[in-house]
Amino acid sequence: MDRVFKALADPTRRFVLDRLRENNGQTLGELCESVRMARQSLTQHLGVLEAAHLVSTVRKGREKLHYLNPVPLHEIQERWISTFDQPRLDALSALKQKAEFLMSTENEPRPEFVHTTYIAATPEKVWECLMDPEATAAYWHHHNVSDWQPGSSWAHRRLDESGIDDVIGTVVEIEAPRRLVLTWTGPSEERPHGPSRVTFELKPYGETVQLTVTHVNLRDEQELRQITGGWNFVLSNLKTYIETGKTLPVPAWRP
Repeated sequence: MDRVFKALADPTRRFVLDRLRENNGQTLGELCESVRMARQSLTQHLGVLEAAHLVSTVRKGREKLHYLNPVPLHEIQERWISTFDQPRLDALSALKQKAEFLMSTENEPRPEFVHTTYIAATPEKVWECLMDPEATAAYWHHHNVSDWQPGSSWAHRRLDESGIDDVIGTVVEIEAPRRLVLTWTGPSEERPHGPSRVTFELKPYGETVQLTVTHVNLRDEQELRQITGGWNFVLSNLKTYIETGKTLPVPAWRP
């Protein structure tokens, strides 16, 4: 956590994080304009923030988009703050994050949620836990069911005997153990602009795996708020499950 505190000690870097909180997913040029700083100086500050995992990046064509990553701040909250709160505040105090991309083409959906976490495991282990029905039952409280082939259907199925699928979709792209793209919609849900889409990207990062989840083509701000709390809990639970073999208590609200 030393790098986190060092990064946050500089007022310029805090200002950069504020700009990303207001408008996430900015290019270097856009950040230079909003922060009013030369590219070389800002690049150095962004390097410190990336080293502290406070900023993560996603490439979009030739551009590199920068996102505020709340995970280190959440870990600080868990270590020093949540101990003094009522237990249920652990779930309610999960940091929310709004990610906005500028559309690079007219027909391309606009991403609305990005979350990056770092897991002490191999890419193969994280990949297995994303798709194995028994593993997803442990940390996601649903079975993820599919043959995991491009074009195949997949379902997010309840654990009880009802056989109800709360989410269904199609496997759009799969490249083990690096990238998985799924369409995502409720079984009887009407979406005028088509289903939303979730992308899981895994990258080795030292002795850990950088997992970035992008959820795009959401309907509106209300849907963004609904999925943000759910994703934050699920991804925190995935990290805990892989690293410790245990899971977090299920909050009063179910993601």
